[in-house]
Amino acid sequence: MSYWSEYRSLMDDSNTVETGKSKASEADTGSSSTEIMDRKHAKLDIKKHRFPNCIVWTPLPLLTWIFPVIGHMGIADSNGIIHDFAGPYMVSEDNMAFGWPTKYWQLDPYSAQAGADNYDKMLHMASQEYRNRMHNLCCDNCHSHVAMALNLMRYDNSSSWNMFKLCFLMLAHSKYVSFWGFLKTWLPFLLLTACIVTFVCVF
Repeated sequence: MSYWSEYRSLMDDSNTVETGKSKASEADTGSSSTEIMDRKHAKLDIKKHRFPNCIVWTPLPLLTWIFPVIGHMGIADSNGIIHDFAGPYMVSEDNMAFGWPTKYWQLDPYSAQAGADNYDKMLHMASQEYRNRMHNLCCDNCHSHVAMALNLMRYDNSSSWNMFKLCFLMLAHSKYVSFWGFLKTWLPFLLLTACIVTFVCVF
């Protein structure tokens, strides 16, 4: 079965499941949406590096020091396990390349088409696809892997996710894991800038 045929098949299955769930939900009014979400999804646990339904980001040595908005990106499944396109034909799981995240953006899994159940399916499909791809820093990279996952699940009813959109939305929506995470992201850039300004002023 081809990649896109598998995608269409999964989407058909997801829509069928979602229809069945909607009918079941109408019949069972005793369970609140909050209770359902608590039963199905893990909680954020920064100390254990668990970021359920999050896009995560960590600095790239040298590159982030010069351009702080550029870094390494991954996406976590509903159990909080991070998937990141770490190199040619390699998608890491629970072992993020370049270190654990310094910031994260928590998504709403129910904004995925066909609901939360489809979130993990499409994430794993994107990861499987990128295990067959060569890494290209400029054109097909870790951001592209995350963008494909969001496009497959039609997150926020959109299929136009790309590396540039993710780069700037991560700036707007992300939270730092700690003050140390903030320092790890910005301190090298600030020190380098201070050195350059000092050199220019002195010489």
